[in-house]
Amino acid sequence: MGWIALGLGLVLVIEGLVFALAPSRLDEIVAIMAALSPEQRRLIGLVAVALGVGLVWLGRSLGV
Repeated sequence: MGWIALGLGLVLVIEGLVFALAPSRLDEIVAIMAALSPEQRRLIGLVAVALGVGLVWLGRSLGV
């Protein structure tokens, strides 16, 4: 359970930094994402999931 809380905390920190440091850039990114097809957005999401799982696996295997 501790790893889940740590992961969620890190996600909130990173998301908060994006909103705090670059709110206008975030609007541009949302507009770009809205212009993509659902298939492209799904592929981006799947790649993000794969990268996240890979990072978690790497961290766990290195004993972090």
